[in-house]
Amino acid sequence: MSLTDEHRFGMQLGQLTRGWRAELDRRLAGLGLSQARWLVLLHLARFTTEAPTQRELAQSLGVEGPTLARLLDSLESQGLVRRQAVLEDRRAKKIVLCESAEPLIQQIEAIASTLRAELLAGIDEAELQVAMRVHARILANLERT
Repeated sequence: MSLTDEHRFGMQLGQLTRGWRAELDRRLAGLGLSQARWLVLLHLARFTTEAPTQRELAQSLGVEGPTLARLLDSLESQGLVRRQAVLEDRRAKKIVLCESAEPLIQQIEAIASTLRAELLAGIDEAELQVAMRVHARILANLERT
């Protein structure tokens, strides 16, 4: 059975995603954070206008609430995040980055930026734009399913 280009593309995309994340995880291992924990910190840092609720953060990460709760417990015990009550909804909690997380996030961003530059070396801006448009279409199709 021969593989179609679409099949090879899907396999290659999966391999690229896993490989990129595994290499970043390897480079971040010295910071003492698992992949799951550094992802939580990066997603939290992306919420610039208002701290997300635990539910919003779980949706952003694509994880279930109980999984996120365990990660937040760990990050909270490290003094990197804190849960804050929401006045309008007693059940909800906003997740706030602590000041102590900022230097760590800067280190994560610097390491990620270096890796990104290495992996995108030799790819010109026009090629990158085409790849991003293709990925955006695939994501849009995925959202419609």
